[in-house]
Amino acid sequence: MASKLRDLRISPRRLLPAWLLRAIFSRSGGPGGQNVNKVETRVDLRLDLEGAAEVIGWPSVKRIRTRLATRLDRHGNLRVVSSKHRLQGQNLEAALDRMETLIREALVRPRKRLPTEPTGKSRERRLADKKRRGRLKKDRTTPPED
Repeated sequence: MASKLRDLRISPRRLLPAWLLRAIFSRSGGPGGQNVNKVETRVDLRLDLEGAAEVIGWPSVKRIRTRLATRLDRHGNLRVVSSKHRLQGQNLEAALDRMETLIREALVRPRKRLPTEPTGKSRERRLADKKRRGRLKKDRTTPPED
């Protein structure tokens, strides 16, 4: 194997050590001739979230589990698969990059929404539109017969 597992940099000050990762290699599917049939280039990368809790804390792990629930295996490990490239090392690097990106995005806290008041002009427009619609509906009715 040309490339080795490396630490995942999830922020400028936080790293997930390589010992939390496990890579499983297998043959890729699809076209490719002899290379596909004989070389194990597909990478299945897994991150032990239980161990990661000791490094990044349980709140962060809980957030990752919630946001990336579809990428968890039955043991609760975060899973990324890559078979885009013809070389095992390139697929491993692609999987590591993808895992870093996913974890970074999962740990971003959404901004709290601040409720805003409607502007005076928007209130005016809404009321004018209501009046116009009301008149339109009133004009549709047939006048009562005398």
